[in-house]
Amino acid sequence: MAFVLDNGAYTIKAGFSNGPPQIIPNCIMKAKSERRRPFIGNQIEDCRDASGLFYMLPYQKGYLVNWDVQKTVWDYIFSKDCLSTSLNNCPTIITEPPFNFAPIQEAMVEIFFEEYECPSLLLVNASSLSQYHYKFLHPETKACLVVDSGYSFTHIVPYVNGVKVKEGIRRVDVGGKLLTNHLKEIISYRQLHVMDETYVINQVKEDSCFVSQDFFKDMERAKTKVESNPVVKDYVLPDYTSLRRGFLKDPEPQSEHQTLRLNNERFAIPEILFNPSDVGIRQMGIPEAIVDSIKACEEETWPHLLANIVLTGGNCKFSGFHERVYKDLRSLSPDEFKINVNFPENPESYAWEGGKLFAGDSSMKTFLSTREEYEEEGPGFCCDKFSGCM
Repeated sequence: MAFVLDNGAYTIKAGFSNGPPQIIPNCIMKAKSERRRPFIGNQIEDCRDASGLFYMLPYQKGYLVNWDVQKTVWDYIFSKDCLSTSLNNCPTIITEPPFNFAPIQEAMVEIFFEEYECPSLLLVNASSLSQYHYKFLHPETKACLVVDSGYSFTHIVPYVNGVKVKEGIRRVDVGGKLLTNHLKEIISYRQLHVMDETYVINQVKEDSCFVSQDFFKDMERAKTKVESNPVVKDYVLPDYTSLRRGFLKDPEPQSEHQTLRLNNERFAIPEILFNPSDVGIRQMGIPEAIVDSIKACEEETWPHLLANIVLTGGNCKFSGFHERVYKDLRSLSPDEFKINVNFPENPESYAWEGGKLFAGDSSMKTFLSTREEYEEEGPGFCCDKFSGCM
């Protein structure tokens, strides 16, 4: 048994490998209604009024920079209020982003050995655990390409024979945070000032946005009058007395609740994942980045990579995301290659499930750094040992 901690920038997926994970927001929040009390992780469910929340985030631009916030969230996760667990009797697997900085790795190793008294530890990329999960389910595959679209970035990582192809890794600087912030700006400009309502607008994004299969056709539909417009919807905002979370409904002339009228922003927001230039980011969209990543690998691996693409991360949950990635890839790839885009049942916890499976693999022990090694050789030695994992 091992403890698996998928330490994402938006949520932490944590739990022992013999059970399911708990998904906990990786932040500290303060509310206008209860100024004295900070809400750590999923304590936000206790907040009476979640409007105007102020966030303190441990991650900025995909990397762990605020150690005080992160340590507070970790302390909460291991406390009796959450998982009520200790790490001092089993190995711990923690995820980190690709190309993580050495000082961040070493500080993480130090905290888990010194503060949480881990007997042994492994730092590994979330995409590597996703690849292990996919290979476990499809043992005959020789290569696999992981698309991890998360809070800060979208990473595309190819694996050949279980080994990461570093020159093929691509990063698109678009993630869930950028999409939520852009939606806040659009709604604030068109209807209602919501720049302080990150929590609520994130829910609006999750409940109402979808990926268009034909952007220009949907734009034409969105221009028609409300009666004949299949895109336009009203989003009923929560009032935190009778309604804790908003919902989508057909447009009505009058409503007793405060509503947002959503039209083309429903599909224009996720479109940024496919066309970052829409918001001035001069980069390829996800399908072009996948093709570019594959072209950086050896030519004989191309058909294997195209036939084994797996989508992970919270952004993959947008309705139509999977179909659009397949459609765009089909038009960008040679006809003779078969394309298979795998969409897991829960893309958010796919890497954690991979860690759970890896914990039962006898080879895991060879990559673990022990407390004795840390005390004798230092954190740098431990990080060098981790780099051999996948």
